[in-house]
Amino acid sequence: MSTLLKTNALESEAIYIFREVISQFDKPVLLFSGGKDSITLVRLAQKAFFPAKIPFPLLHVDTGHNFPETIAFRDKLVKELGLELIVRNVQDAIDSGKVQEESGKYSSRNSLQTTTLLDAIEEFKFDACIGGARRDEEKARAKERIFSVRDDFGQWDEKNQRPELFDLLNGKIENGQNVRVFPISNWTELDVWSYIEQEKIEIPSIYFSHKRKVFMRDGLIWSHSPFVYQEEDEEIEERIVRFRTVGDMSCTAAVDSYAVTIAEVVGEIRTSTISERGARIDDKRSEAAMEKRKQQGYF
Repeated sequence: MSTLLKTNALESEAIYIFREVISQFDKPVLLFSGGKDSITLVRLAQKAFFPAKIPFPLLHVDTGHNFPETIAFRDKLVKELGLELIVRNVQDAIDSGKVQEESGKYSSRNSLQTTTLLDAIEEFKFDACIGGARRDEEKARAKERIFSVRDDFGQWDEKNQRPELFDLLNGKIENGQNVRVFPISNWTELDVWSYIEQEKIEIPSIYFSHKRKVFMRDGLIWSHSPFVYQEEDEEIEERIVRFRTVGDMSCTAAVDSYAVTIAEVVGEIRTSTISERGARIDDKRSEAAMEKRKQQGYF
């Protein structure tokens, strides 16, 4: 009973946040990656505005190095729900010379998404970008408010944030500023999975156990792919794995798992001694990797 009440309280808070966004902003957008958190946001937005359709578009910043299963799921979901999807591509920023493709052992397009995102915000004049970040994921995200104001360069100042006492959310912004909104900020990974189980939400197949070609590096299981740099002595093998978090193929590691149902995934998470972000390769670049990216305009 206590678990049910907790889940309902989190759902109610998220629905309240969505409705505050619509009441306080002119042109919001939902940042959609095709991962479990953004899929959960879609379900919450459906509930917040039912029986009307979700009153804002989805924006996917496509690195070009996504898991094919994620892109297929994105397109299926958008078609089934009749949602508006905007896609902007990192490759276009590379081709225009705005950003430079990384090279080498730990190369990734993950950080390059920032420029494409900021360009899309400017192009469509979005004043609120709704994302699925949670405080339990990473230290920098734990510092951030639910309504997180960004300056006219898209930058986040962790020392200059608004108080959010008594669940009062202040969306007043100056010209050029925009707000990142995190409706599931107070949720944990287990809360998200429990909600997916409760609501019977469909998610991409890569979250469940499957056979995949991989290789080992730095104690992590990397996906074998043309998009992922691989040394000659790094041997390819087939393993039974799944993914706890989904991002660019070059920054997301797999975990050994035989979980093929949501209930089995929930059971794994309850007993895991490794955090969800422990499988995010890009977070291991430095102790403050995420915070630096957020200061530059990242999600």
